[in-house]
Amino acid sequence: MTDYTTTTTTYTSPPIGVCIVWHLAIRFVSNFLSFVSTVNFDHFQILRAIGKGSFGKVCIVQKKDTKKMYAMKYMNKLKCVERNEVRNVLKELQIMQNLEHPFLVNFWYSFQDEEDMFMVVDLLLGGDLRYHLQQNVHYSESTVKLYVCELALALGYLRSKRIIHRDIKPDNILLDEHGHVHLTDFNIAAIVKEDLKATSIAGTKPYMAPELFQSFEGSHPGYSFSVDWWSLGITAYELLRGQRPYVMRSSTAANEILQIFHKVHPSYPAAWSLEMKSLLRKLLCIDVQKRVSCLADLQDLSYMSDVNWDAVLSKQLPPGFIPNKRRLNCDPTFELEEMILESKPLHKKKKRLARKTKDQASEESPQVRSHTFPSGNSI
Repeated sequence: MTDYTTTTTTYTSPPIGVCIVWHLAIRFVSNFLSFVSTVNFDHFQILRAIGKGSFGKVCIVQKKDTKKMYAMKYMNKLKCVERNEVRNVLKELQIMQNLEHPFLVNFWYSFQDEEDMFMVVDLLLGGDLRYHLQQNVHYSESTVKLYVCELALALGYLRSKRIIHRDIKPDNILLDEHGHVHLTDFNIAAIVKEDLKATSIAGTKPYMAPELFQSFEGSHPGYSFSVDWWSLGITAYELLRGQRPYVMRSSTAANEILQIFHKVHPSYPAAWSLEMKSLLRKLLCIDVQKRVSCLADLQDLSYMSDVNWDAVLSKQLPPGFIPNKRRLNCDPTFELEEMILESKPLHKKKKRLARKTKDQASEESPQVRSHTFPSGNSI
């Protein structure tokens, strides 16, 4: 979940014409999801809330037949359409259905009901790296080096699928119970065709590569997979030092950010090894042509000569930081907000929808009640 936003939107009551567009979009989403899975909300027991975003929340669920635990992300359909996020939600579904990798949060099921869209994915109880940074966890160089290797394998896999993640940061990197990293949140990912570049601007500003802002200013002909490697460098630096190498906010203008990149030179503490400093400089190289921008580039570095990449891929190398298994490793206020502040809590959804259906049936005329509506649970 993000701690920075790149846009600010003011919401007003939409005109009737826009409402029609909303409902058409929701119908499209509903029809798409109806083909994805026969699993539905009733197949899961809701256990507790563990995270939230601007229009989506995450909870722990257990599949009733297998007793297996998952994380379930649910998004209000009307809010998705109101905030123009339908395209991103559908794209995330389409991308995740075709991915499976040891260092990704893998997708299992998706479905929808009258109110929400749901995505069921791997449950990782180690928490995200942002949470642990906020808990003042100190990451050793060896731990960060392993994280870089694991994430590099994930990025190499994504490149083979022609996918640019575009939002790599501590918030979107989750730990499993053994401390291995898993990349999540493909909400703004892009698929690029062979030999083509992406041109749309997306990401979280403090982690976005210079060429993204150059593209925004019209001085760069687009960007490619290299932007994810810059974000990896920013993330690695932040994990080691507890702060990012460049100071900027979501409100900082693109031209100001470009000035920061050209005027500010990141400092590297003397306590860091020469090899780690060299790695970070290669990841945070403003010149795209000189930046480490693919798995092969990283593996060729002398700093990586001692890495057994097969052992990394099979998770045989133990990370230096192991999350506390006796705690949930997330902000406990998520559960309190769901129970106390949420007007439509998820654990009461079944009763709420059943009551709504009963009320609607009592208000409808006999002619309406006898009409058969199309399947797909669309509204």
